[in-house]
Amino acid sequence: MSDLERYSRQILFQGIGEVGQRKLLKGRVAIVGAGALGTVIANHLVRSGVGYIRLIDRDLVELSNLQRQTLFDEEDAKLNLPKAVAAKKRLSKTNSTVTVEAVIADLNLENAEDLLKGFDAIVDGTDNFMTRFLINDVAVKFGIPWVHGAAVSSRGMFAVIKPGITPCYRCLFPHVPSGTGETCDTVGVLSPLTDIIGSFQAMETMKLLVGSTKTTPNLEQIDIWDHTSMQMDISKGRNPNCPACVNHQFDFLDRSSEHQVVYSTLCGRDTVQINPRNKRELDLKRAAEHLKKSGSVSGNEFLLRFSPEEGISIVVFKDARVLIHGTNDIVKAKLLYSKYIGS
Repeated sequence: MSDLERYSRQILFQGIGEVGQRKLLKGRVAIVGAGALGTVIANHLVRSGVGYIRLIDRDLVELSNLQRQTLFDEEDAKLNLPKAVAAKKRLSKTNSTVTVEAVIADLNLENAEDLLKGFDAIVDGTDNFMTRFLINDVAVKFGIPWVHGAAVSSRGMFAVIKPGITPCYRCLFPHVPSGTGETCDTVGVLSPLTDIIGSFQAMETMKLLVGSTKTTPNLEQIDIWDHTSMQMDISKGRNPNCPACVNHQFDFLDRSSEHQVVYSTLCGRDTVQINPRNKRELDLKRAAEHLKKSGSVSGNEFLLRFSPEEGISIVVFKDARVLIHGTNDIVKAKLLYSKYIGS
């Protein structure tokens, strides 16, 4: 049993044992996002001996990440390393017997199926609703269980989605939230919270891999500042008319769907336009209050102009269309949109 020596304390736990450990060693998990949640999840799964981890992230390490993104250090930030690469570097030193694949990519409808199919589980380390709906479509289409997680400010939640058994994400959240949503870059986030939620996600993933029946039936919610928690039983929450898990209508994989967001560069203007197909009217006054926590805001009854950083100006129109001035890089524009505007 020498090959299992490093996992001896885990094997002693009755719910895993040697049989379960060998299942973990053969397990394949895709983690979407290598930020605050993703680094905690990856750290636990690699230390636990999950055999193959694909870590997908589009971003670079910044100094402001270090407060909560536990696999990175100041050197990573100085070198502007991609998060997936920096995480792999650290994880490979932690457990050289597992395979960590770093994928520097923006998960979207063009690549989601190729990047996520063929895994035993998918784990949500993302920070926006659109990517979660995309993960859900792939998971339902290919019958892959996935673990949802979210953390912002002092509040977090997680749930286990098993296609064909539990409600899917779209049963629980039928509509993409409109307007500007709270993000870590607008209302902050506490490091202990991301540790807690990410750890729960890692634990639920391990249960899936060993075939445990003990995965949570709830949408679990916690506020670590107010010392409150809530368990919402979702086991009977399947929508009999759900477009995804009942009707197999995968809108977030469909280029023509009204749920898609169109990204396009404006010729000669160093600007990316972000144009939701599903038009809606924003409350600009409320959006301005939300955005001025992160930068200077001006505007009128038709639009807001927001400057979160030097060289970048974001214009938000009442119909939810957005112009990001200062870049023609669509991936960077999507990152800025996700950070400050939300879904």
